[in-house]
Amino acid sequence: MSVAVRTLTGAEVAAHLPDLARLRIAVFAEWPYLYDGERDAESDYVREFAAEPGSVLVAAFDGARVVGVATASPMAGQKPAFRAPLEQLGYDTGAMVYFGESVLLPEYRGQGIGHAFFDHREAAARAAGARFACFAAVIRPPEHPSRPAGYRPLDAFWRKRSYAPVPGATVELSWKEHGESAETPKHLQLWLRDLAG
Repeated sequence: MSVAVRTLTGAEVAAHLPDLARLRIAVFAEWPYLYDGERDAESDYVREFAAEPGSVLVAAFDGARVVGVATASPMAGQKPAFRAPLEQLGYDTGAMVYFGESVLLPEYRGQGIGHAFFDHREAAARAAGARFACFAAVIRPPEHPSRPAGYRPLDAFWRKRSYAPVPGATVELSWKEHGESAETPKHLQLWLRDLAG
């Protein structure tokens, strides 16, 4: 299986926004997000992403098929819920890039594509003059009934790439899980890396 990973530019980004929406719905339906995605909400999301200056989209291609996507965008353009916890701790979010989704179809995992997604986004962040990169990971209790047997969290992978959770920096977002009739609040932990380190 040969997969090419590259950063998309210009018109390529707009051309592959439907792939971003499709993969978000498919992959975030899984644990730990359990997201019950809707096409209209995804269309709104990708439009917002595309409109933010400095946004980066990295795609994994198996031939012409997009099998994974990762995004990055200036933290200054993110919702206040993401910026505020870090600003309250004294971080300059103007010097920060937020890594949004990193979604990859299950059959392509374990081949180094996740590392390639981080490599491309970190390179773009440095090229833009960012000092920090961060992302948010959903917090789930170990005893959650939907947790798959044998699930291994990605914490070790993230730490290997020099990211660490920021104590006291969590975000509350609401979305509808499969089996829920309406959106409910969820909490996410912010992880951070100093790109100069």
